[in-house]
Amino acid sequence: MSYKFPKNEKLKSSKTIAKLFSEGKTHFKFPLKLYYIPQPSIEKNQAAFAVPKRNFKLAVTRNRIKRQIREAYRLNKQSSLEDKDQKYVMLFLFLGKENLKFEQVEKAMISLLKKLKDENSP
Repeated sequence: MSYKFPKNEKLKSSKTIAKLFSEGKTHFKFPLKLYYIPQPSIEKNQAAFAVPKRNFKLAVTRNRIKRQIREAYRLNKQSSLEDKDQKYVMLFLFLGKENLKFEQVEKAMISLLKKLKDENSP
């Protein structure tokens, strides 16, 4: 079981991100909101992470929160997204107003990945 988060799993396409916001489905578990679209044409799940500038003015703070979200995703993606035939494009948006502990972020991440898995399993 690999806990890596390689380059081909990172969502970087601005067109795809715009499509996520316009057409994507959502799930929410404080402090994270998940936007996703099923995408069977890709070989691996792709994820992006965002923290709004209006809530956190300092880039240092935004980057720290993004690192926490990425780490929570990296550690829990294997157990929750084991479905081989269904692939997703995802964006995790941090909606909290203050900096939280990693445990709270990880708990929300696990919950969101579980919702995604449960919704789309037979």
